[in-house]
Amino acid sequence: MIALVQRVARARVEIEGQTVGAIDAGALVFVCAEPLDTAGHAQRLVAKLLALRIFGDAGGKMNRSVRDVGGGLLFVSQFTLAADTSSGNRPDFSAVAPPALGRELFDTVLALARQQHAPVAAGVFGADMQVHLVNDGPVTIPITIR
Repeated sequence: MIALVQRVARARVEIEGQTVGAIDAGALVFVCAEPLDTAGHAQRLVAKLLALRIFGDAGGKMNRSVRDVGGGLLFVSQFTLAADTSSGNRPDFSAVAPPALGRELFDTVLALARQQHAPVAAGVFGADMQVHLVNDGPVTIPITIR
């Protein structure tokens, strides 16, 4: 699985002008499943996200996790994270999981995150979404779970 994590002061996802998910301070997580990914990959991704130390401590060093700071998690499905741009100018998306598997794994990530942390919000898998965020730092961290 591939994830792109952005530390945010706030973030929200809209569909047709309606907010479907929002958080205050925390992490906005774009998630992409690949064809060989399993529920085990989803479990490892959630564990990594909850333990990832990207929030400042009293000294300003990134020593605290989203769990430590009580921050929110906002998940957005984004198949374009698996784009291959190595040849030509049009991205190749052949490394993306089929939609049914992508939806299943996105739902698994959400369920696991909600079991272990709050608040957790999300966009809608496969929807045309507008993502609004205030990146804090900026801090943007790519994660690949193999």
